[in-house]
Amino acid sequence: MTGLLSVRDLRVGFGAHPEDNEVVHGVSFDLGPGETLAIVGESGSGKSVTAMAINRLVDFGGGRITGGQIEFAAGDGSVSDLARAEENMLETIRGREIGMIFQEPMTSLNPVLTVGTQIEEVFRLQHGMTRADARIAAREALERVRIPDAARRLTYAPHQLSGGMLQRVMIAIALAGNPRLLIADEPTTALDVTIQAQILGLLAELKRDTDTGMIFITHDIGLVAGFADRVMVMQEGRVVEQGPLDRVLDAPEHPYTRHLLEAVPHFSDGKSARRDGARGGGARTALDVEGLSVRFPVRSGLLKRHSGNVHAVEGVSFDLMRGETLGIVGESGSGKSTTARAILGLETPARGRIETGDAGEAGRPVQMVFQNPNASLNPRLTVEQILAEPYIAVGRRIDADARARMAGLLERVELPQGSLARYPHEFSGGQRQRLCIARALMLNPSVLVLDEAVSALDVSVQARVLDLLVDLQKEFHLAYLFVTHDMAVVERIAHRIAVVFAGQIVEIGPTAEVLANPRHSYTRQLIAAVPSLERRHSAFSVDTSAIPSLVRPVGWEPAPVPWAEAGADHRFRAEG
Repeated sequence: MTGLLSVRDLRVGFGAHPEDNEVVHGVSFDLGPGETLAIVGESGSGKSVTAMAINRLVDFGGGRITGGQIEFAAGDGSVSDLARAEENMLETIRGREIGMIFQEPMTSLNPVLTVGTQIEEVFRLQHGMTRADARIAAREALERVRIPDAARRLTYAPHQLSGGMLQRVMIAIALAGNPRLLIADEPTTALDVTIQAQILGLLAELKRDTDTGMIFITHDIGLVAGFADRVMVMQEGRVVEQGPLDRVLDAPEHPYTRHLLEAVPHFSDGKSARRDGARGGGARTALDVEGLSVRFPVRSGLLKRHSGNVHAVEGVSFDLMRGETLGIVGESGSGKSTTARAILGLETPARGRIETGDAGEAGRPVQMVFQNPNASLNPRLTVEQILAEPYIAVGRRIDADARARMAGLLERVELPQGSLARYPHEFSGGQRQRLCIARALMLNPSVLVLDEAVSALDVSVQARVLDLLVDLQKEFHLAYLFVTHDMAVVERIAHRIAVVFAGQIVEIGPTAEVLANPRHSYTRQLIAAVPSLERRHSAFSVDTSAIPSLVRPVGWEPAPVPWAEAGADHRFRAEG
């Protein structure tokens, strides 16, 4: 063996009889020092189980390696078969030789301990450092992953840091043992596009500096286009294709690889934006928002006095026509979801006007589709009971007409007619999101608010749901308020786009115009961070600038910021 890792005919099963319940079937690959292998596939393809088997973490989740070899070259030159290693040996490998970064940092960090305590623990256990030396090493580790004001951040609890900061903390912990191999399991899936670019840029930088081998697991083949050296595509527990990045992307041989590539939203700087807009002669207004502001009180001191306000949304104005989609884009904390919640009446505006163009079938013109269908559907209710909820909420009877509407909507969202008696757990993730869409349409709304409605889905499932939304919009003449951080998705579905930064719209206009000719610096920053197949040889940015604080003293009011015109219906806020 001349490389870092050699996996041969790996097989993994679960349950009391793992040989009969095999989920990974004969996986083989090699990895050299300083090389990045991307393992790509949809949910259930076996990519995470394969990665967890390498350092035998799969053993703690009911899994067992039933066959194959995992040869790993340690720092001292020794080569071991981790598939047959004893637990005491694995304990010396995990963390020291093989580091792991998980998808969701909040579930990986202890919520009651400070970030500093958790990083220090790694240095004390793995390097035998004193508490004082471990504290210095922890600060240096945070500085290494570009966290500003590292000494102060060490005193923070996890909930006091943003998602991007938390993921950097997880990278710092994973790198604390100076591992020869780093396994990153969907490390950027839950992050905004700019934070995602920072994390990928940071990982690429660290790989160059340390010659660390890396396995990067993702369901988005477009994400690794500018990052990986080699790609391995998995489907149903098997490797269907692997090879150098450019060969797999430019000349895919397996139909499943071609399927994944076709499903990736291709960002094209506005060239593929929708041009079937509803603006113009006779278009009716579905939603009109004027000067919307939402503020949350900040209380401090022993008496919890009102000391300030979080200006989550400030002076937001836009209109939305029937049959039109307005994409609202921005990072976490920018105010885009709070804007959506205020429109739905889930937050009380401090000021502003929200008017709907018509009252819908039952006085409910605006309905919502949330990000996570698992959390949106009551697992104890059947599909029929779930679809009946909107009718019951407005005091309507479940009669023959209501059941006919249920059946018609299930057919329209391409769910089988026998679905009414089934429960949510009996459907796939994409089918559950279709069910959420059907429920939102039960009251015949004029506006659908879609809050990150496809971000939790695999790319091929995401593509089918987006196609469904376009078809439904044309059929029912729906207006969509599409909240997302994914610029490639918003290019594909939105007629117009509003860019939100620090609680304010900083640029708004036709999607093609805004993406092709961005005028505000924040819009340009978002566009530059979008990973795509077309930008595979572009380096990711490691800019660590943060969104300014939205906390203001009581009585503070923002100074008016002038708007500048950039073309027909394209405006942006003046800077400087």
